[in-house]
Amino acid sequence: MGEVLVYVDHVDGAVRKPSLELLTLARRIGEPVAVHLGPGAESAAPLLAEHGAVKILTADADEFADYLVVPKVDALEAAARAVSPVAVLVPSSGEGKEIAARLALRLGSGIITDAVDVEGGADGPVATQSVFAAAFTTRSRITTGVPVITVKPNSAPVEPAPAAGTVERLTVEFGPLATGTKVTARTPRESTGRPELTEAAIVVSGGRGVNGADNFAIIEALADSLGAAVGASRAAVDAGWYPHTNQVGQTGKSVSPQLYIANGISGAIQHRAGMQTSKTIVAVNKDAEAPIFELVDFGVVGDLFDVVPQLTEEINTRKG
Repeated sequence: MGEVLVYVDHVDGAVRKPSLELLTLARRIGEPVAVHLGPGAESAAPLLAEHGAVKILTADADEFADYLVVPKVDALEAAARAVSPVAVLVPSSGEGKEIAARLALRLGSGIITDAVDVEGGADGPVATQSVFAAAFTTRSRITTGVPVITVKPNSAPVEPAPAAGTVERLTVEFGPLATGTKVTARTPRESTGRPELTEAAIVVSGGRGVNGADNFAIIEALADSLGAAVGASRAAVDAGWYPHTNQVGQTGKSVSPQLYIANGISGAIQHRAGMQTSKTIVAVNKDAEAPIFELVDFGVVGDLFDVVPQLTEEINTRKG
């Protein structure tokens, strides 16, 4: 089998969950080769090896932290030239998709974004996507160049599969565009203690029916009882009830958790586009005709102010 490059998304060496999911998918189509850029490669190597990386290519330079995107593209291009992989897998974040697009252009390759599954095929990897606001599922493959595929978080389980994890230095020559966009300042995001929205296994969201910023405490309480992330519909965000960083939908973030609980959300196409690939969907809405009920696995017709506190209390009782 050929080698599959896996771009490692990390924070100062702490590997994020979607990268481990990519290693699971990579093993279906070849031998995973992790590409770790920036500090912390030594501490991350055992974890990457534990999850199937036969080789770990590392490079550390100030450019990766001080400039946006392009230095990472330079490094991934160098890795692709050195390894000649059968595919390149990248997490489907905003940055990941930009990196993947630039890399595909440089390699003269095709690109598939927001895949929800990847499997091997006789003529190359086959990617599954949920398209047109998740109304259709497509299966496709790239016919030109090295397939570059971005994969949505929660598309695959994290499965340990110990491998050699040999660490090798990657030589990177930065191009003239690498220093084009400099990072001048960083503001750490305030921690809520909850999981990252796009990576969470459970997401609890509130919409127009929450009827106010203060009432989101009910949504947060349910989320905390489940160890979940908190999401919001565009209507709730536009009303100023919850931050835009928590918006789920076509103009917000796409999520694909194991469980998605929509509270007071009508189910407009804009919102559905961002959450319809969730494995199990539950909705609470007092309008029995709300479009959200067309796609749920379980629906509760009722006032969220009655239903959600009872659900939270029941969960906490069972946990206790």
